[in-house]
Amino acid sequence: MLFNSYIFVFLVIITMTIYYAPFLRNYQIIILVISSFIFYSYGQPLLLILLIISASINAVISYFINFRELNREKLLLTTIGILLNLLILSFFKYSTLISSSLKTYFGLNNQTISFLSRIPLPIGISFYTFQGISLVVDTFRQNKNGCYNKYMINKNFKTHYINTLLFITFFPQLVAGPIIKANLFFPQINIKRFSDIKWDYALKTIVLGYFLKMVIADQLKDQTYWISFPYYQSYSSITLCIMLFGYSMQIFADFAGYSLIAIGIAYLFGYNLPTNFNFPYISKSFSEFWTRWHISLSSWLKEYLYIPIGGNKKGKIRTYINLTVVMLLGGLWHGASWKYAMWGLWHGLALAIERPFKYRLESYNNLLLNLLKTVVVFSFVTFAWLLFKLDNFSQALDYFKCIFTNINKFNNYPVILAILFYSFPIFIYHAYYKIKEKFDFKLNIYLKAFIYGILMFMLVVSSGSPSAFIYFQF
Repeated sequence: MLFNSYIFVFLVIITMTIYYAPFLRNYQIIILVISSFIFYSYGQPLLLILLIISASINAVISYFINFRELNREKLLLTTIGILLNLLILSFFKYSTLISSSLKTYFGLNNQTISFLSRIPLPIGISFYTFQGISLVVDTFRQNKNGCYNKYMINKNFKTHYINTLLFITFFPQLVAGPIIKANLFFPQINIKRFSDIKWDYALKTIVLGYFLKMVIADQLKDQTYWISFPYYQSYSSITLCIMLFGYSMQIFADFAGYSLIAIGIAYLFGYNLPTNFNFPYISKSFSEFWTRWHISLSSWLKEYLYIPIGGNKKGKIRTYINLTVVMLLGGLWHGASWKYAMWGLWHGLALAIERPFKYRLESYNNLLLNLLKTVVVFSFVTFAWLLFKLDNFSQALDYFKCIFTNINKFNNYPVILAILFYSFPIFIYHAYYKIKEKFDFKLNIYLKAFIYGILMFMLVVSSGSPSAFIYFQF
């Protein structure tokens, strides 16, 4: 079910009406769980079974971790929980990659290989599996000394099970995040009141999210379509650069738009989701970029993978290796294809190479140098998006080559102008943040209202053709 569909708006309105009904106040959690089941099963009802199985496994294991007395028993259960989550993720997400690799590199092609290649990819499995791991690990960490945490695990298993279903299936962020950590979500599970909703914050967040998705991303997708193979081969170097720039704007608007919609809708039900994007294209370093882009994923990888394998505590060489390995795995998390592994490796090597020079570069702080650093990081990140847009690594290399060789080929001026026009709001969005940060500048309340009025008007008159969010495929 797409956020930019009437059926979704209808689901939210009906759910809120029932959710805040005074005589149903004690059933709010169950109401949200049922709505989440409806949301997820819309169009693919059988995949709901897998979602419930995943949530059930994590509910049972986290419950037993919490009330076991011996730390070695807790550790064993935690290990089992992590392995089961990774097994589910690997089987459904990476079976196609494994089967295609076996065919390509080893020439195998039997019934087992054919079966693996036909396994469907459940939508959102990367997100809800990571949340399941978060529940298991957070329960272990908070109960290593035998102290049960009343904010995480309820003594009544039925209550804990329902709470876990809500945590895993909460529909605003179920299929594309933000990824929620259990220790931040479970303390929020309580009765909510309609009078506590801050409508100004919720509605502005939702409107901005829909504007980014429906006006910016959906309009840009029709222009960046020509990045696809073999169309890009006929365009000039300038057109290729502008189209790639447009895709960088598109993927930001698409994913940041989804995150804002999810955060705003969750807030309507009384739940605070973490910020997922913080103006990433102003970053002056690759490490800063990953504190601003897909923040819930980068913080998850840091807390549950980078730090446990040693982080930066085991020497410089080990730190560089850890950074590269974590980003490589983060790339594979995005998709069951070697091109995503290359994308992760691209970013991992950038972080590792940058690290020895990071503090020295930060010590040089002037406007021109900062602008140059921002351009370098943005260009590096933008070129890496080719691995998201194109089918494989060889096409990405070919596109890169065409940028340098297609100097005298066709300039598609309508596409160039459209991309620059619809990218301009993203530039203003980031520029406003920098101005506000540097000069403590704030917009007048009436000017803010006027701007949001324009955004709503643009939603009505200038929305692109509806499409699924890019991150739904992950």
